[in-house]
Amino acid sequence: MATKKNKICQSCGMPLKQDPQGGGTEADGSKSELYCSYCYQGGKFTTPDFTVKEMQAFCVEKMVEMKMPRLVAKFFVLSLPRLERWKNK
Repeated sequence: MATKKNKICQSCGMPLKQDPQGGGTEADGSKSELYCSYCYQGGKFTTPDFTVKEMQAFCVEKMVEMKMPRLVAKFFVLSLPRLERWKNK
C-alpha cells in the first residue's frame, strides 16, 4: 500500500494504517497511496476548497474530540504545509 515515504496521509497527516478503509480511492477505484479515505474519494479531495490553515484547524478539532490535549494537537498539525497536497499552495 503506502511507500515508506507515505506512511501518513499527504493531506491531513493521519497515519494511513489507522484509516479504517485502508486509504482513499482513485477515480478508477484503486487505493490511493498518498491520501486517507477521509481526505480523498474517487480521485477527488473531499474538502477541495480547504486551505492548509483550514485543514490544520479541522484536524486539531478532530484530535481534541479524540481526547488529545489541544496543545499536542496543535503541535502535530505544524507539519501539514510540508505534505504533498499543500507544498505548492
